[in-house]
Amino acid sequence: MEKGPIPNIQTEYAVYWNIGIDDKEFDIPQVDTPPTLESILNELEDEEEPFVLEDTCVLNTDNMDAHSCDTSSLASSDSGDPTHLKRRRTMDLNATVHGSVLRHSLLKGISAQIVSAAVRPVHFFLVQTVAGVIAVGTSHGLALVFDTNQALRLCLGTKATGAEFGAVSALSINHDCSRLLCGFAKGQITMWDLASGKLLRTITDAHPPGTAILHVKFTDDPTLAVCNDSGGSVFELAFRRVMGMRSCDSRCLFSGSKGEVCCVEPLRAPPDFRDHPITHYSLLAMASLTKILVIGLKPSLKVWMTFPYSKSDPSSVPQLAWQFVPVQKTVNPILAFCKGDTVHFLLVRKEETGTIHVIKQKQLHLSCDIISLSWINSRTLVLVDSHEKLQVVDRPSQEVLETLDLEQVQLVYNSRHFKSLATGGNVSQALALVGEKACYQSVSSYAGQLVYLGTKSAHIMALRNWRERIDCLLKQEHFVEALSLAWSFHEGTAKAVVGLFGDPVKRKGVVGDKMVEILFQFAEHALKKCPEQGKIQVMEQHFHDVVPVLVDYCLLLKRTDLMFNQLYSRLVENTVAKGVFLESLESYIVADRLGHLTTPIMKDLLAHYHGNGMMDSLERCIVHLDVTSLDIQQVVQVCWENQLYDAMIYVFNSSMNDYITPMEVSASPKDEEVVMGNKLLVYISCCLAGRAYPLGDIPEDLVVQVKNQVFEFLIRLHSADSLEEEEVFPFIRTLLHFDTREFLNVLAMTFEDFKNDKQALEYQQRIVDILLQVMVDNPDFTPSQVGGLFTFLARQLAKPDNTLFVNRKLFDQVLEFLCCPDDDSRHTERQQVLLELLQVGGVVQFNEERLLALAENAKFYQICEFLYEKKHLYDRIIDCYLRDPLRKGEIFNYIHNLMAMPGYSPEEKQIVKDKGLQHIQQGRKGVHVFQHFLGDPKITQKYHHNEATAYLLEKKGDVHGAFAVLRSLRPFCRTKQDNVIDISGIVTDSLNDIIALCHRSSDNLYQQQREVLWFPLLETMMASQKLVKGLNAEHTFEVLKELTMKVLNCMSSFISLPAIIQRILQVCMCVLWYSGSPRRSIPRAKSPFLGYWTTKCRQPRERRRLPTIACPFCVYIYIYIYFYVCIYIYIYIYLCVCIYIYILYI
Repeated sequence: MEKGPIPNIQTEYAVYWNIGIDDKEFDIPQVDTPPTLESILNELEDEEEPFVLEDTCVLNTDNMDAHSCDTSSLASSDSGDPTHLKRRRTMDLNATVHGSVLRHSLLKGISAQIVSAAVRPVHFFLVQTVAGVIAVGTSHGLALVFDTNQALRLCLGTKATGAEFGAVSALSINHDCSRLLCGFAKGQITMWDLASGKLLRTITDAHPPGTAILHVKFTDDPTLAVCNDSGGSVFELAFRRVMGMRSCDSRCLFSGSKGEVCCVEPLRAPPDFRDHPITHYSLLAMASLTKILVIGLKPSLKVWMTFPYSKSDPSSVPQLAWQFVPVQKTVNPILAFCKGDTVHFLLVRKEETGTIHVIKQKQLHLSCDIISLSWINSRTLVLVDSHEKLQVVDRPSQEVLETLDLEQVQLVYNSRHFKSLATGGNVSQALALVGEKACYQSVSSYAGQLVYLGTKSAHIMALRNWRERIDCLLKQEHFVEALSLAWSFHEGTAKAVVGLFGDPVKRKGVVGDKMVEILFQFAEHALKKCPEQGKIQVMEQHFHDVVPVLVDYCLLLKRTDLMFNQLYSRLVENTVAKGVFLESLESYIVADRLGHLTTPIMKDLLAHYHGNGMMDSLERCIVHLDVTSLDIQQVVQVCWENQLYDAMIYVFNSSMNDYITPMEVSASPKDEEVVMGNKLLVYISCCLAGRAYPLGDIPEDLVVQVKNQVFEFLIRLHSADSLEEEEVFPFIRTLLHFDTREFLNVLAMTFEDFKNDKQALEYQQRIVDILLQVMVDNPDFTPSQVGGLFTFLARQLAKPDNTLFVNRKLFDQVLEFLCCPDDDSRHTERQQVLLELLQVGGVVQFNEERLLALAENAKFYQICEFLYEKKHLYDRIIDCYLRDPLRKGEIFNYIHNLMAMPGYSPEEKQIVKDKGLQHIQQGRKGVHVFQHFLGDPKITQKYHHNEATAYLLEKKGDVHGAFAVLRSLRPFCRTKQDNVIDISGIVTDSLNDIIALCHRSSDNLYQQQREVLWFPLLETMMASQKLVKGLNAEHTFEVLKELTMKVLNCMSSFISLPAIIQRILQVCMCVLWYSGSPRRSIPRAKSPFLGYWTTKCRQPRERRRLPTIACPFCVYIYIYIYFYVCIYIYIYIYLCVCIYIYILYI
C-alpha cells in the first residue's frame, strides 16, 4: 500500500483537539489567551530527553533516564536518589551472579501526556509499540501515536466517534508501521493510515453486535487480521480494495458457544525470518478458558494442535507468546503459553512433507499466578504475576534472573472490556472472572523491548548490555559481584547477555580488559577504605575480603604479571595488606594454580612465613613451586633449621638431581623422630617406584639411575663417617629397627615391579641375604619382627615367577624359635606370626608332621586348626577349640558354620556332630532344653516341683506367687528332731532361694511393694522361733536366729530401718492388745508371728480370765496396774529391738 505525504501534523492535531475537547466537560478554566498545541508540545519537548533509535526497529532507551542504570525497582521513577542507592546495598543480588538484568526507563514524554490528561476524566487503556512507534488508546475513543522522540505525532479519532464507539479496547500496528487497527468497547473496528492520519475503514459488522473487541491483531499479511470479542468468538478480517473501494470480509474462526477464547496471538516473524517456511501458514494461537488451539489460516483453515490446560485457578489469565528460537542448528517458532503457574512450551516445526509437527518442550514451574507473559529474546522471558512482581526468567536453565516490583506503576487492567460494560455486560461469569486480572493491552513487546502502561505513566524495559550490568554493580561498590558477573561473561556462562561477541577469543579479550580495570578499581578502593584505627584484626579482615579475590581473578585471567607487579606494588604500601597477600598465595600454590614466583615475591614470602612461624605452610608452598624461582641456599638453610624434610628432599631432588643426600642425613631416625622415619620410608618407596617425593614423577631418564643409587645406598657395608664399633649394613639395620613391617612392605612393593631386569633381580637377592644375615639369631629383634621377615619371604617365594633362593634350614630354624615351649612370653604374638607365615604359603617350607607336633607341644591351637583343616580332620578341630582358653566360646559358631555351609560332605558333618555330643555336660543340658518349653507352671504344680514352679512364676512376672511357693519353712520345722541337722541345711538353702528372689525383684518394685514382699518373710522367721521344741530345740533356735538376722541384713538394703522397727513394734502391739482385750473382735492375723501369738491367746477362757475380786475398788486397782504393765512391756520391747538392731549393724 502506497504511503502518502506527511501533512502538517500540528495543524491536524489542533483540529482533533479543538473538536474533541469540551471545556465544560473537562472543567478547563477560562484564560485570556489559550495556549496552542504547538506551545504545549514545545514545552514538553523542552522537559523531556531525546528518545532515539538504536536501529530502525528498536527503541533506544540509553538516554531516556540519566539514572536508569541504578534502577532495580519500578517503584521509583528517579532511581538516582541517594536513599534508593542505600536501599540497593542491602538487597540480595541473587548470589552476585546476574546483577541487574533489566534496564527500566520512564517514558517521560508519554507520561507527561498521561499526567496532563489525568486531571480530566480521560483514561488510557492500552498501548501498542512497533518499530519505534507507540500508540496509546483512551477511554474517549482517541488513539495517540508517538514517534521515536516521544513527541505526539498523531491524535486519531474524535469526540463524536468516541461517543458512538466507546473507549478504545484494542490496538494493532502492522509490521511496516503503515496501518493501525483500533477496536472499541462497543464492537466497532477502525483502520488508520499512520502516514497521513486518515481513517481508512470503519468496520461495524465483523462480529455479532453487543460485544466488545478484546483483541485485534495484524498478521504478517497486511491484508489479513484477526479479532476476538467479549463473546469469546474469533474472526478473521480480510481487507480488500476493489476499484478504489475499501472493504473487509469477516470469517468466524472459533465460536464462543464452543468455549470462550480470551486471548489470540498470530505468529509474526521478525524481519530476519520473513522467508521462513512456516510463515506461509499464517499460524494463529488461540487460548480459551479450557484449552489452547493452534490453527493455520493459509492456504486453508486447518487446526494443527489442541492442548488442554492442567487444573488451575478459574481466575487465572491465559497467556500466549511466540518466539523464533534456534534449536539444534535450526530456527523454529516456539509458542509459550500458561494459565496459572506453569509455562508450557510448544515447538512448531514444518516437515519436508508439508506437515506441521507440534512438539512439547520442557515446562517451567513457578510459584505465582502469571498475568503477563512476554519473550524479550530467544532465551529469556519476562513474566508479571498477580502481585505485580516482574520476573526475568532464563528458559534453558529455568532460573529467575531478576525480580522487580511493578506495584507503583499501577498497571492498567482491561476488566471493563472483558465484562463488556459498554454494551450492557452481557458476558459469562467465567470470562468476567478472568477479566479481573487481564492486562493484555497494557503490555506490549517488540524487538527485545517491553512497554508497560500505568494509570499515570508509561515505562519501557530492555535488557542491559553486559558493560552496563557490570557498571551498575561498580557504581554501588559491589566489586566482588561485578568481578563474578564479568567472569561469567568471560566464560560464556552468563544469562541474558546483550552486546558481546559470539567469537570466544574476541569475547574473552574484551571482557578481560574490563576485568583488569575492575581489579585496579577494587585495589584502590580497598586501600582508600582501609580502617585507619582500631584492632589489627579489623584491618586483616578488611584485606582478607579483598586480596584473595584479586589473586583469584588474576590467576583466572592468567595475568600473574598484573598481580606481581602493579597490584603487589600498590598493596605492599600497607603492611597488613602485604601480609594478607603473601598468606593468600598458599592455597593457590598448593592447588598448583601458581607455580612460579618472582624473586622479590619469593624473598618476601620466605621472610613472612618464617617470621610468623608458619613453617608448615612454607613447606607446603616450597614443594609445589618451580625450583627456578627459589633461592636454593636460602631455602635449604631454612629447611635444615626448621626440619622441613619434605621441602629439603624436594629441593635436593629437583634442583640438583641428588636423591641420596636426603637419605644420608635422615637415615638414623630415633624413637622421638617418628615423623622423619616415616617420611624416609615413603621417600625410599617413591624412589624405587619411579615417583618423585612428595608428589609428581621422577624424569624418565633418571628412573633407573635413581633406583640403582637407592639400592646401593641400602646395601652399603658401612656409612661414610663410620666408627669402628659400627655394625655392618647400618642403613638396613636402622630401618628394620625403626619399623620392620613397613620397611618390608616397601621392599615388597618394589619387588612387584621386577620382571626381567637382571640388575634389579640381583639387588633383590642381595637385600634378602642381608635381611637374613641381620635378623636371624639376633636377640635385638622380637619374634614378631623375625616372623614378619619370614612372612615376607614366604610371599616372595610363593610367586610363580620367583627367582629368590632361601635356605630351607632357615625356615626350620625360625619354626623352632617360634614354637619353643619353654618360652611363655609373647605366646599369642608368636602363634599369630607363624599363622601368617603359613597362610601366605610358608607351609610348603615345613614338614607338616613335625610342624603339627611342634604346634601341639607349644599349644598353638590355631596352627593345629590350620593343619587339620587341610587334612579334613574336622573332629580334631573341636578339640582345638575346647583346649584353647581364648577361643573356647567360639566353638558353637564354628559348628554352626560348618553345618550350614554346603562345602562339607554329610559324613564330615556327622563326625563333627558326634564329636560335639561327646563333650556335652548332662547337668547343663536340661537347662538348655528347658528354654524351649512354654512358661506354663501347670505341670510343675501338678507334680509339686516347687522350685521349677517358682522359676516359671517369676519369669511370668508373678513375684508374690513365686514367693508363696518357695516359703516352705514351717513344714520342715514340724519334722522329726533327729533329722534337724539335715533339715537345717535344707531350710538354709530354701531361705537363700527366697532371699535371692526378693533381692532380684526389689530393684523393679516401689517401697510399698518391697515391704509387702520382705515383711512376710521376716514374720515367718520370727514366728518359726516360737514353734521350736524338743531335744534339739536350743540348736534349732540358734539356727533360726541366725537365719532371721540374715533376713534382716538383706532386707535393710531395700527397706529403711525405721520402717523395719515400726513393723516389729506393730506386731508386738497387736499381740499385747489382743491378750489384754480378750473380748475385742480382732481380724484374723495375716502374719505368722501375729498368728502364733493369737493362738497362744486363744486358750481356754479360764486360763486367761482375770482373778475374781469381790471388792470393786480392788478391781479398779488391778486394771490400773495391768494398764501400766502393758505400757512397760511395750517400752521394753522397743528398747530390745533397738539394742538388737544396734548390735546387728554396729
